[in-house]
Amino acid sequence: MKIEVFLSSERFKALKGKDISALLRENLPGAEETLKAEREELLRGKIAKLEEKLREMEGEIGELREFYQKALRDRELMIAEREELRKENAELGAKVGEKKSGLEKVHES
Repeated sequence: MKIEVFLSSERFKALKGKDISALLRENLPGAEETLKAEREELLRGKIAKLEEKLREMEGEIGELREFYQKALRDRELMIAEREELRKENAELGAKVGEKKSGLEKVHES
């Protein structure tokens, strides 16, 4: 694993002659804690976004459920209306048939 550290010339001069390994060992726990805290903050942000998206999706599902229920009710109404029109059509057809047969009898006489 390769790690590159960029330092200003002043900082480099201040560290010159010091035990870099010891400095790294001393500062590593603090760096780890900082990284953990940043990771947790990032994850909290992602969780918040996902929770918001979930609420949006739940709202959309509710709307779709309402739309579906309305569509089912409308379908039932349309089926009932179609049945009513069939009956009415049959009655009208029967009346027209009666009138035709009545007219045919008049023409035959």
